[in-house]
Amino acid sequence: MAAVSAPDLDAQVNQVLAEVRTEIDVARRHRVFCMRNLRMDQVEMIGFDMDYTLALYHQAHMERLSIDLTLGKLIGGRGYPEEIRGLHYDPQWAIRGLMVDRHLGNVFKMDRHSHVGRCYHGTRKLTPDERKQAYRNEKINLSSDRYEWIDTLFGLPEVVMYITLVDWLERRGPVAEGGLDKLFGDIRLSIDEAHRDDTLKSVIKQALPEYIVKDPDLAETLHKLRSSGKKLFLLTNSLFDYTDVVMKYLLDGARTPYPSWRNYFDVVIVGGQKPVFFNEQRPFVAIDPATGKQLPGEVKSFGRDKVYQGGNVVSFEQMSGIRGENVLYIGDHIYGDILRLRKAYMWRTALVIQELEGELALGERLDGQLRDLELLDRRRRNLESEIDFQGLRLKRMQRLLDDANAQAAAEPPAAMLAPGLRQRLEETKRQTKASLDSLRDRARLMAEEVEMLEDATERAFNSNWGSVLREGNENSRFGEQVGDYADLYTSRVSNFLSYSPLRYFRAPRRAMPHEM
Repeated sequence: MAAVSAPDLDAQVNQVLAEVRTEIDVARRHRVFCMRNLRMDQVEMIGFDMDYTLALYHQAHMERLSIDLTLGKLIGGRGYPEEIRGLHYDPQWAIRGLMVDRHLGNVFKMDRHSHVGRCYHGTRKLTPDERKQAYRNEKINLSSDRYEWIDTLFGLPEVVMYITLVDWLERRGPVAEGGLDKLFGDIRLSIDEAHRDDTLKSVIKQALPEYIVKDPDLAETLHKLRSSGKKLFLLTNSLFDYTDVVMKYLLDGARTPYPSWRNYFDVVIVGGQKPVFFNEQRPFVAIDPATGKQLPGEVKSFGRDKVYQGGNVVSFEQMSGIRGENVLYIGDHIYGDILRLRKAYMWRTALVIQELEGELALGERLDGQLRDLELLDRRRRNLESEIDFQGLRLKRMQRLLDDANAQAAAEPPAAMLAPGLRQRLEETKRQTKASLDSLRDRARLMAEEVEMLEDATERAFNSNWGSVLREGNENSRFGEQVGDYADLYTSRVSNFLSYSPLRYFRAPRRAMPHEM
């Protein structure tokens, strides 16, 4: 074997060191964030959803397409007038994590305690009194048919259309009872129909670059995970014809050792119908990759370079031989991909939040304002604590004077306070009152400053709703569910490329208020 020269050896060492990066070296928008400790060296199998996980979408184009197709269904199939096609559908009216009240025609955002924060009826923001009247007198039953939880990016066009059409419907005159509920139902049925009858996907398949983000690091990420000895599987609700076209676009030709996208995966499952996949005992059927047609016979074991449809999690664990905490599943949908796995099957979970990348970039630009807001909020709490103290002190002074006056009235004149002591109490009371008034003025000005800065930063994220993951000082309900059900979260699958496949992800120590 030929000796390696010193300069060549130095170059190889430098290249290896350059490829090894600490998390500090990774831009925040490309990091993987940990909510619950996870040892990747104990993960034997990693699964992926496709839509909005492996395949990210150009959201603005997708929303425009979804709205256009839904309008066509509403007009052509459900009797809505042509005029609704000419309305302005502003994408700023929707973010992930909103709740639709189908009975009242409202859309609102909740914090982690399910307290209703911002709320709109059409494009009109409800006043605090209106919001309180609607949602503070009884507990909101989120499982009721009255409410619709928008927790996927696919659902955003529903909100945009509903808010716009509520205004349109009410401009036409009084709305019949149940009319606002029917409006949302018609929108959802129309958009579901566009997905189900291939209207939407046929357009996407004809113009993949316009609608799907081709991540240059995706193939390398999957290869790196495979090379570390982990098995990979695909579990998507999309059927094979659409899955094949999208995955070819994303992966075919990206790396020489993988002539087909299917070669990256040990198991490929299409038409999974999640969350039914985790709840019911449907059988797996085999699909012919050449024709997309179902093959005869019962599936009793998984094979390489094969495609399966349907199935269930119990059979999957039996046939793969891997179960529980040794499986990591990466998806974008808390209910469809994450929640059931956390509650029943102990799979580890990672959530892809595509909009996180933009929010992190914006957070970096607003870093100074966010730090100022945190400082002001801390000072306001200290000021309010001082106001409480001075208020108690003032009451104490007044009580001493009242007691002395009462005693003097009952037992004059010996029980009367010495003139000097009474004068001292009166002066202390006056000073305390002046101090308290000054503190309250400062608190009012500071509250106004905090409110203005808070409003400016939130409007920078979204002019109507603020950040996806926050609602005021609290996590939003969506943000809280990320923490409850996802072990890891990140903005795209390829962010795992910056980390060792054997990494020990550690969650930060989260202090309780009494520890701060």
